[in-house]
Amino acid sequence: MVCHASTGCIPENVWNLQKLVHYDSPSYRRSPLEDVGVGFFMADAGVQPTSGGTVHCDGPADEEMVAVHYSTPKSMKEDYEVMQMELIKKVNKLQDAFATAGTSNPIDLPQIVVIGSQSSGKSSVLENIVGKDFLPRGAGIVTRRPLVLQLINRPNSKGEVGGVALPEGQKASSATAAAPPATSDEIEEWGEFLHLPGQKFTNFSKIREEIERETENKVGKNAGISPQPINLRIYSPNVLTLTMVDLPGLTKVPVGDQPKDIEKLIRDMIMKYITKGNAIILAVTAANTDLANSDGLKMAREVDPDGLRTIGVLTKIDLMDQGTDVVDILAGRVIALRLGYVPVVNRGQRDIDTKKKISAALEAERNYFENHSSYSTRAQFCGTPFLARRLNTILLHHIRNTLPDIKAKIGQGLQKFQQELEQLGDAMGDDDSNNMNVILNIITEFTSEFRTAIDGTSSDIATDELSGGARISFVFHEIFTGAIRTMDPFADNLIKDGDIRTILYNSSGSSPALFVNTQAFEILVKQQIKRLEDPSLKCVTLVYDELVRILNKILQRPVFKRFPTLRERFYNVVVGFFKKSVVPTNKLVSDFVAMEANYINTGHPDFISGHRAAGLAQERINVRNKPIMDNILPPGKNQQPPPPKDPQLELLKQGQEEKGFFGGIFAGQKKTSKAGVMEAPPTVLKASATNMSDRESLETETIKVLILSYYNIVKRTIADVVPKSIMLNLVVHSKEDLQRELLAELYKKEVFDDGLKESDATVARRKECKQMIEALQKSEEIIATV
Repeated sequence: MVCHASTGCIPENVWNLQKLVHYDSPSYRRSPLEDVGVGFFMADAGVQPTSGGTVHCDGPADEEMVAVHYSTPKSMKEDYEVMQMELIKKVNKLQDAFATAGTSNPIDLPQIVVIGSQSSGKSSVLENIVGKDFLPRGAGIVTRRPLVLQLINRPNSKGEVGGVALPEGQKASSATAAAPPATSDEIEEWGEFLHLPGQKFTNFSKIREEIERETENKVGKNAGISPQPINLRIYSPNVLTLTMVDLPGLTKVPVGDQPKDIEKLIRDMIMKYITKGNAIILAVTAANTDLANSDGLKMAREVDPDGLRTIGVLTKIDLMDQGTDVVDILAGRVIALRLGYVPVVNRGQRDIDTKKKISAALEAERNYFENHSSYSTRAQFCGTPFLARRLNTILLHHIRNTLPDIKAKIGQGLQKFQQELEQLGDAMGDDDSNNMNVILNIITEFTSEFRTAIDGTSSDIATDELSGGARISFVFHEIFTGAIRTMDPFADNLIKDGDIRTILYNSSGSSPALFVNTQAFEILVKQQIKRLEDPSLKCVTLVYDELVRILNKILQRPVFKRFPTLRERFYNVVVGFFKKSVVPTNKLVSDFVAMEANYINTGHPDFISGHRAAGLAQERINVRNKPIMDNILPPGKNQQPPPPKDPQLELLKQGQEEKGFFGGIFAGQKKTSKAGVMEAPPTVLKASATNMSDRESLETETIKVLILSYYNIVKRTIADVVPKSIMLNLVVHSKEDLQRELLAELYKKEVFDDGLKESDATVARRKECKQMIEALQKSEEIIATV
């Protein structure tokens, strides 16, 4: 027993039941999202609700019979129901607002989405809820467009709601929230299509024909499908206020003239609806099939794996094998759904062919559950009427919970589309003065953005990558400077020792030089300086590319998408300006390289002196020869010093072995001429870098040291002046003079007439934005009254 101050002592099973029962009192509203198979839990607990709103418990023998009364005063209950039904009415108006505007709904509105395979009985479930035959039927895909079905409860002329006469003096609470009661002269049931405003369909077979006609208007008479919905509103005293979206039935194999990818098309359409977090999924499954193979439940579990927003409907209960039932499924012991399952019995094909009335089918359904051994004690939680009430309760609760988020999203969407419309601007007219101002403003904004992009002062600086002037700086200090720094005059045998010897010989003319020839050094270093011109000109090209990159980024602005012809003109003028600026820039860069090559300033303060160069050259020779000497004369304890040289003998050897100035030319060549006999020189004479004398080696190495020293000076100079030249003649020139060029080329009447023609996409987008703003503003007005 559980004791409570207000209720006294209550059996524990009834106390726990109070957490499950949906109280009518507005002060205590249990979430239907937590109501898992509520009817069957109540029945399993031995609890049956009475018609008066009292729940009786048939507990164990040692527990007294108790009654828990949860009804509220009629006036409070009626007001609460009116308020709740008004919520669905508001959501219906929101759906209509976007549908009327002809735009897709940007707001995720709460709605019940009906899915299932073609043979699951979806259409019969919906017709039973409405109580009318109004949906197209036939072989193959019948529902080829989403059908947004809005059911509006409306009392009849007798003051009846749902076909039940109200007690005298009692108001039709839930009905009046949707529509005023009908008078005796008015029709009581009719349908209205959103695309046919004001036209009432009292003959429900005509509703079926209109659905078929409107579908064919959109997708033709073949078996194609379309995601564009048909909105249908039905007023009746025999329905509960409810909104559902009926989608095409799932199929796997195309039949007849159905598209080959029909399964994917239908699946994509269904996923578009059920992936939205505010969609309640009504998964219809035939009870005489394996629940694990249910197409509807499979898709529902893809987007709702925990079954939090899926309710199952089990059809064809009466067609199950004898001795079988769905009690385990209803109790959540097979595939659990938080919203539970509801079993229903639909009309069979024979009933449809014989025109069996739905009212008779509902009566047969009630009798089936009341007389079936497995369902008789739970009959009040089975069948179409309970399903309608269940869906009504779930939808109301869901709307109430999502209302704050809907309000926020409407406000955000309105702000977003208003900003976009402002960017698109007003439609262009024929006023030349206004068009001149438009062109002038575009030119001014463009050049301002171009400058800020180069200077790095743009208001929308990128945080994920380098852009604008930062990329130009990268070209200067990383790409260009790095390339110049790595240039080596002696790499890849650009200058070989034999070349140095040849130039030394040639530059000395007919008189052998006593010292290192300056002319040979200058010839060699000039050749290397000229190699710096190509990377310098390449740097100009890279900076030009970066300026074009900045241009393309600016041309992605909405104003240029709005005027594609003007965008093309801007591109041509600006790129032409860049190309014209590249010409003097290239000349200036080439002149700097030529200037360095044409005058070798050996008096430069950073240039190495000849004495120091010779010293470094000798050190390099010694370092290079040291390993050879170490191998020839390895250190040892018994090593004897060389014997003293005879001066006369050395002088004699010198006279016999002296190679002379041209010794390097014939080095390594075998001399076969006899003594005193001279031979003519070879046709081609080449200096050799092998077997050079000590003097020749020192001269060659000294030249290399001098070249390297001066080349490094020139590289530093070029790495400094080339970026400055490019900035002067290309970058800064573009910043300062580009606006003048644009005004001269584009501020003309012929440009106004041609360049300010808006793209078709811009015109369509402006219209769409206006429609969306209108729909959102209307939605704000609707939601503000809740």
